[in-house]
Amino acid sequence: MKVEPDPNLSPGASGETIAPRRPAQAAEGYQQRHERGRAARRAVPRGSHAEWAPAPDRPDPVDLLEAQAKDRLPDLVPIRYARMMASPFAFMRGSAIVMANDLASTPKSGIQAQLCGDAHLLNFGMYASPERALLFDLNDFDETLPGPWEWDVKRLAASFVVAGRENGFDAAECREAAQASVASYRQRMAEFSEMGELEVWYSRIGVEQAFGLLFDAKARKRTSKKLSKAVRKAHSRDSLQALSKLTRVIDGRRMIIDDPPLLVRIPEGDEIRLQINAVLESYKRTLQDDRRHLLDRYRFVDAARKVVGVGSVGTRAYVVLLEGRDEDDPMFLQVKEAGSSVLEATFRRAPTSTTDSASLPDSD
Repeated sequence: MKVEPDPNLSPGASGETIAPRRPAQAAEGYQQRHERGRAARRAVPRGSHAEWAPAPDRPDPVDLLEAQAKDRLPDLVPIRYARMMASPFAFMRGSAIVMANDLASTPKSGIQAQLCGDAHLLNFGMYASPERALLFDLNDFDETLPGPWEWDVKRLAASFVVAGRENGFDAAECREAAQASVASYRQRMAEFSEMGELEVWYSRIGVEQAFGLLFDAKARKRTSKKLSKAVRKAHSRDSLQALSKLTRVIDGRRMIIDDPPLLVRIPEGDEIRLQINAVLESYKRTLQDDRRHLLDRYRFVDAARKVVGVGSVGTRAYVVLLEGRDEDDPMFLQVKEAGSSVLEATFRRAPTSTTDSASLPDSD
């Protein structure tokens, strides 16, 4: 019997595929996983991650971006480049493919995670859970892919340095911010490793807890007004706010208003409009029964192409207006093109690890 390799597992030192993960009842104990984690760190010590130098055959970053642009909507590519040119940090936001190529040549322990793929600091933020609790967490998974856990951590740390420079912080302060970000990661992973599986699954960071983690007592006092304003803004960003911002009633009908090229309404009868409706119907079939029943109570009203973010500009993204009981009961959904992760090609050519892959606790 041929067993297909598990794409979530790294190859072993000789290139062979590690066997699929064992059933829960045969899983290793905490201490065994802890020792395997320490062995991985010995094989790929922390000091090996300290330096990076461009490879002699490093692709030109502009060539990478231009190759990526071939799959984007041509009329939106200039908008993407204009947004990236605004600042070094904006360029970093839009060039995940460049850093992915650079990370491919860096050491990796063989321990894998489901990566964000674009873990810069502005991809963390406040958003509402399905229960309307305001949470602080990652909010962008366009580039998600199983891969070396180190890649997300390195991109996050680098983003603190680039953003710090842009905001006038000196080298020492940028270094302190980067170190604090990776120290927090290390501490939280150590805590998670000693928690039960359900406890980890339901772990959340609420807004008040996030503020307590982000600011000490003195800083919290100075920034309390800004934080309160940010929370109020997050609470106000709902479908009713979007309704007043994006739509108007014309001849008795609620319609999304054109604001080209950033917002372009899809006219009735257009093939794209029919495809969007079909996508939503297909999406419903993937939902749990209770959520599908809720969505079935809304009807399709209008749709428009919308430019979003920096790195995503040029991909096909649409905002859809649905209506429930009446026009004062709106729901907005986003239908967005899902392409291959920028990590996919680089992961295939990344150096072979010296250890096998599993979910291991971060050792001390």
